[in-house]
Amino acid sequence: MRSGIAWKKMVLYYRENHELFLKHYHQRSNVESTFSMIKRKFLPYVRSKSDQAQNNEVLCKVVCHNASVLCNAMFELDVNVEFE
Repeated sequence: MRSGIAWKKMVLYYRENHELFLKHYHQRSNVESTFSMIKRKFLPYVRSKSDQAQNNEVLCKVVCHNASVLCNAMFELDVNVEFE
């Protein structure tokens, strides 16, 4: 029942530091949403064999995701993006 103690501590922290808790929770929620979007669009697994290739593949997925989000913002939200 050690997990019950941890749960009680988090509830107490939530009650005493509500704004700080929500700030960190919002950051975590954004990260999890981004990971979910990347996995849905570019498949939830990595095909490369070596560690370096796996790292490069994941970074490439992140860059492609960012470009996709930027293109959606440009066309759907009429955001004007200018590159130097």
